[in-house]
Amino acid sequence: MSGPVHAISREAMMELPIGKYEGEVCLVTTPKELERAREDLAHETIIGFDTETRPAFRKGESYPPCLFQAATAQAVYIFQLRHMEFFPLLTELLQKPGAVKAGVAVADDLRTLKHVFPFTDKNVVDLGNIARHAGYGQTGLRNLAGIFMGIRITKGIKTSNWAAPQLSAPQITYAATDAWVCRELYLRFQKDGLLRGHVAG
Repeated sequence: MSGPVHAISREAMMELPIGKYEGEVCLVTTPKELERAREDLAHETIIGFDTETRPAFRKGESYPPCLFQAATAQAVYIFQLRHMEFFPLLTELLQKPGAVKAGVAVADDLRTLKHVFPFTDKNVVDLGNIARHAGYGQTGLRNLAGIFMGIRITKGIKTSNWAAPQLSAPQITYAATDAWVCRELYLRFQKDGLLRGHVAG
């Protein structure tokens, strides 16, 4: 009997069905939407998160994150970080010890977010590190989605302008999918026993 697959080839990945988040997405723009996000996030114990940053095409060029995405069991909330009124809620979320914040390659996300607003992160889980410790050689978000969820996430929109005031429908779907996948992977890791002995940062 064969054991679990610990890697996926490029060819095998291309044969997988394209996966995307098909639940409710809330692009937070109004005080009512912000309050709705606050209430949902306050009651959630497992949150998938990610950020999106305007791409840099010149050497030495870099930009702060433009978006913060948070996935709960109910919806994915997308926050455009040019709105400073979101910072208190996001600070509270990232510092909340009672809620797991699960992401992939979170060190870069956290470091760059701290250039936008200050916080001390608590109970943040890097799914890539957990997969690496469990013997998986491919620990990026897309590879993990292929291995554990059997889906292929398209990357075509990744280098679009995330700083645009108006996000396109493909951008919103892409951003929501990344956060949703992080939450789904955490639940799968939990079910498969990969989280045993792991202490969140």
